[in-house]
Amino acid sequence: MTSSLPPLRAARDDDSEPLAALVAASFAEYPGCHFDWSEFPELRRPASHFAARNGRLWVVDAPNGGIAGSLGVIPVPEQNAVELFKVYVAPAWRGAGLAQALFAEALAFAEAGGFGEMMLWSDTRFVRGHRFYEKLGFVRWPGERYLGDISFTWEYHFRKPLAGPPA
Repeated sequence: MTSSLPPLRAARDDDSEPLAALVAASFAEYPGCHFDWSEFPELRRPASHFAARNGRLWVVDAPNGGIAGSLGVIPVPEQNAVELFKVYVAPAWRGAGLAQALFAEALAFAEAGGFGEMMLWSDTRFVRGHRFYEKLGFVRWPGERYLGDISFTWEYHFRKPLAGPPA
């Protein structure tokens, strides 16, 4: 991480509101993509949610308040993988290396756990994010899933092999 970036830190449960604001602002960039608290109960106590699943959630505080970025990871032992969640970076911080710094934390977590793969699901509308994932070595798998939420979300599945044991 470059010195010009704000420091990463472990999320706390009191990050609920600013984290939700980051997610809502990210959704607002896409037509038909809506944020509703009822569809994100994990955001009420984000640190506890990830800890209860043996995962981690990192955030970066924006210098002027709020959260500039987030990324969470939860192990999926039956697939010898970790799944990424809450991958968001505020527009002002995109292209600055913040997402790569957050991803490096998740990668270190996965490698320390000996996992063989990383995976994530991403809204089909989040094309900019898909380019970022592919740049990191993720490959989009065939098929999509429908969430049945207020945004009528369809998601793509991405996977990235790691240097650990085969999945």
